[in-house]
Amino acid sequence: MDIAPLADRMRPRTFDEFVGQDKIVGPGTPLRKAIESDNVTSMIFWGPPGTGKTTLAELIARSTRGQFVPFSAVSSGIKEVKEIISKAGNYYQLSGRRTYIFIDEIHRFNKAQQDAFLPYVEKGDIILIGATTENPSFEVISALMSRMRVYVLERLSEEAVKAIVTRALSDTERGLGKMNLSLAEGALEYVGAAADGDARRGLTLLEATASYLGAEKAITVKDLQEVHQKGMALYDKDGEEHYNLISALHKSLRGGDPDASLYWLARMLDGGEHPLYIVRRLVRFASEDVGLADPYALTLALNARDAYHFLGSPEGELAIAQLVIYLACAPKSNAAYTAFDKALEDAKEKGSLPVPLHIRNAPTSLMKALDYGKGYKYPHEYEEALTDQQYFPDELAGTEYYHPKEVGREAKLVEYLKKYKEYRKKLVQQPKK
Repeated sequence: MDIAPLADRMRPRTFDEFVGQDKIVGPGTPLRKAIESDNVTSMIFWGPPGTGKTTLAELIARSTRGQFVPFSAVSSGIKEVKEIISKAGNYYQLSGRRTYIFIDEIHRFNKAQQDAFLPYVEKGDIILIGATTENPSFEVISALMSRMRVYVLERLSEEAVKAIVTRALSDTERGLGKMNLSLAEGALEYVGAAADGDARRGLTLLEATASYLGAEKAITVKDLQEVHQKGMALYDKDGEEHYNLISALHKSLRGGDPDASLYWLARMLDGGEHPLYIVRRLVRFASEDVGLADPYALTLALNARDAYHFLGSPEGELAIAQLVIYLACAPKSNAAYTAFDKALEDAKEKGSLPVPLHIRNAPTSLMKALDYGKGYKYPHEYEEALTDQQYFPDELAGTEYYHPKEVGREAKLVEYLKKYKEYRKKLVQQPKK
């Protein structure tokens, strides 16, 4: 009988079995080449849970014949980590193999603890691989960050999760193959969506359902839902699917209904969802759906995050509830979100368009001789600090991405842009020299 959870048993043993993260470790990528040439340096993997951070670290160590030593910043002290590190140099001299120190949730170590890694990373005694779900630029000290390469892992696509689940279902050695189970119509899609980008969640749901049904069965969507309702849900303990709940909260906020929004918030918290996951989604909502119609919404969202960090549960949850009410009642505008999307599209499709000479900086005499900065109009010297100057590359002159809505504070920006566009028209109407 297998004691280890299915998610642990199905960890990839080779890069051929590793699904997802092709941008980082796919064939021909810089990291993959470094692994194949045994030229790996210290690094940080930043990404959501279940995206392969630990597995990837293990594969790197195995592929380079290194010694893999995992620690958790939650349960391990820096003293025991340093004891292993101190032996790494001797280990390399005796065996020719390098030591990979893997620190899960590295952001949990404080500044002084992180400082302890510096001399060993600098000397190359170890290859330090940190894993974090938090932004490392905020949580990891700059001295360590400057010596480590950061790789951003993305949540797995539904197709990737489905591939992992399918393999686990058929694998007779480590998976559920001996149970001779199959998936009825829609069941695989259900698991892929319920996993929410986390392979571990998908495999946990599959294993729980297989245990519930027994061998020689066809798993249906109804079976999967019933497993959730019996308390085996991946996120919430009351049986409702996590993905549907966060969607309900988001859409209730967008629809301006504070009461429904509070209900879905309560359902998620009561079901066991981590409050900071909800806050992250609310921060995104504040900038994506409320936007510049009420810029204070983003400030309030970050304040709610800080309040929860300071108070914890259940007191800190009131700050989240206040935020939910405010966001639901706030004026809504996605104008900034759509404008940025269009700007990104042009940046990607039109290549490296040159910066116009008149808005280039000219710190050297050579640059001045090449007309860098020539003709630049300093807005503060003009009435209302506006000029008819062009700031776009010529190929994009006159482009408009941002179309504000006449709601909330964004209505003021409509007035400004009307005035600004009058100056831009002057430029267009002027004959070219």
